[in-house]
Amino acid sequence: MALATAVYIDGYNFYYGRVRGSKYKWLDVVTLFDRLLKDQDPDTDLRHLHYFSAPALGRFATHGEASVIAQQAYLRALAAVHPVRFKCTMGNHSFDKKGTKLPAFVPGEPYDRNRRVLVWKLEEKQTDVNLALSMYRDAASGAYQQMVVSSNDSDVEPVLKAIRSDFPSIRLGVVTPRHPPTEGQPQGRAVSSSLSAQADWTRSYLNDAELEAAQLPRRVPTGKKPILIPDYW
Repeated sequence: MALATAVYIDGYNFYYGRVRGSKYKWLDVVTLFDRLLKDQDPDTDLRHLHYFSAPALGRFATHGEASVIAQQAYLRALAAVHPVRFKCTMGNHSFDKKGTKLPAFVPGEPYDRNRRVLVWKLEEKQTDVNLALSMYRDAASGAYQQMVVSSNDSDVEPVLKAIRSDFPSIRLGVVTPRHPPTEGQPQGRAVSSSLSAQADWTRSYLNDAELEAAQLPRRVPTGKKPILIPDYW
């Protein structure tokens, strides 16, 4: 019997946890999770994948407005390739122009709380709330037997805990967007124990080979102008 499944990706966490700085940004997340979930359970039927993020801000991005255009192209490409299964929900950003004074980092010198610098505070807003609401409403709908979240942010714990309590028949999975362990290299942030504690199963990292095998076509046809992979990706 097919295991009706939905996936929920924290786009900000996924990008900075696994994709940033790699050559795999043009990632077909639907195909990727289709394969990962079938490896986990061959009876899995991925019905929908929900992607949560916020619009890139050119004035803060490394590539300026090109980063904005690249993000828009990427999301349109996913929607064009998977018009039924892919859904994107965008939040927004909060920018504190006054800034906050934080201790300065000086390489090779000890922490000094009295040496402070003014730091702008830019936060992505609504992603956690949008993801949590979507997961809980989908759980209440009875449409899915399995729900999988891809994040390493402990803010997701409350919704997993609520679903575990209110809908105990639903299988919960966590796919952590992390690099695989490499000998002699730092692993980075550990897997969130608060998320794995609420899950029936957890996948701790994503391999390069898995990402490479799930890339979108470099040219995605549409009814009008084709969508091309950004030059610098």
